[in-house]
Amino acid sequence: MIVSLELAPASIWSETELSAKLGIGRTPVREALQRLEVDHLVKILPRHGAQITEINVAEQLLLLELRRELDRLIATDAARRSTAQELSQLLKMAERLEALATEGDEVLAYLRHHYELKNFLAGCARNPFVARAVIPCYAMSRRFYYLHHRQARDLAVATKHHTAVIHAVAVRDERKAAAASDKLMDYVEAFTRATVTNRF
Repeated sequence: MIVSLELAPASIWSETELSAKLGIGRTPVREALQRLEVDHLVKILPRHGAQITEINVAEQLLLLELRRELDRLIATDAARRSTAQELSQLLKMAERLEALATEGDEVLAYLRHHYELKNFLAGCARNPFVARAVIPCYAMSRRFYYLHHRQARDLAVATKHHTAVIHAVAVRDERKAAAASDKLMDYVEAFTRATVTNRF
């Protein structure tokens, strides 16, 4: 709901409101909010509730500085450490991502699968510390993308960059995987800057 802006940036929600909205108890809501605060998606306001963080281009660009390094490391490590079965699964997931990219109205389904793919790729790198650090970056990036995707209409282009990383990993070419990852991040940074001028 945060990624899809159903919980709008800057809006404030009590645990009771969220419990009712989700149909679950307050304890799992409280635990989820604590995790989301660590991921910079909410800010806990004592005696007021949880405020959904605003979407800020400058902060997004700072986030991408970190994500660039983490994504490159994940791509090269995955190229070196993935099992044959994992590489096969990555290629299947890449095919599914390409199929979802052609269904323009299904951007949430695309983003969910993209999230699964990126997490699976991070797992293939066999570095739990990097995987733990990058997951919040992906969540914030997905929300930023969801806000602007209708103006950009770039799903096919973005998918091409994402699958290029997967194909490089699949042939175990660490140098090519690093280059594809950097090219993807160049594109993501350009996309982020374009949201200021709306010139995609």
